[in-house]
Amino acid sequence: MARRTTKSDGPPERAKPTLQGVSRALRVMELLARQPMRASEAAEALGMSWATLHRTLSQLEEDQFLERDAGGVFRIGRRTWLLGSTYLVGHRLLDLAIPLLTRASQDTPFAVFQLVERSEGMAVVLYSHEAQSGEIITRTTYGHHFPLHTGSKGHVLLAYAPQEFVDRYLGGQLVGLTPGTITEPERLREVLAAVRKQGFARTVGDVQTFTGSVSAPVFDSSGEVVAAICAVVSRSHLDGGQHESLVIEAVQRLAQALSLGIGWQPMRNFRPQG
Repeated sequence: MARRTTKSDGPPERAKPTLQGVSRALRVMELLARQPMRASEAAEALGMSWATLHRTLSQLEEDQFLERDAGGVFRIGRRTWLLGSTYLVGHRLLDLAIPLLTRASQDTPFAVFQLVERSEGMAVVLYSHEAQSGEIITRTTYGHHFPLHTGSKGHVLLAYAPQEFVDRYLGGQLVGLTPGTITEPERLREVLAAVRKQGFARTVGDVQTFTGSVSAPVFDSSGEVVAAICAVVSRSHLDGGQHESLVIEAVQRLAQALSLGIGWQPMRNFRPQG
């Protein structure tokens, strides 16, 4: 007589994740991607009970989506990096940008050139080409991210974002990275309007006190801004002289070349900016 199988005959099954549980896990991972922190800090930031968050953190750590150091600080784990890094494989802009940024760094050796995209309220650096001069201008490499109200790259991406998003973003907490960071919503609106009018952004000392940057938008075939090209330099190079002119020209030329490379047609997509 055949023996009937029961649920206890095999290995225990994990409880199926609910959509709520998946959403919670993604919120936790997004928070920790922005800033590693302890469980208690994450619970406070997410407005979540410690018990609920602890279960989520434990499962994500067990599955290697998160890592925890000896001090109890959680950060993104290797499996999350594996998933995220595949985004750059065959990336249409990155493949076009790398040789262009390499060439630009030879013509403007004192600048760090970056390709940047917007992810919700952050400017995310996809690629960063170090300065050929050898000087250490910024520690930024790909994968680093900055609030949109900081740096010329953030200003460009925020300036061309949907108005509803801009209003929501400026209605939130705007934290300063340095004394030079603009955190007043109305002043930022004036800056964003100027960016749209002149077609590029320039900031000095608002991300790091000793650097400045210039950024310009990259448009796709529909005329939407999908990225920004940024040049980070020592603030002494943004003095209104020859170096600053070289930086602005290089950034605008790179942004235009990338835009044309992904199908942007300036006359067809022309829209007056206010």
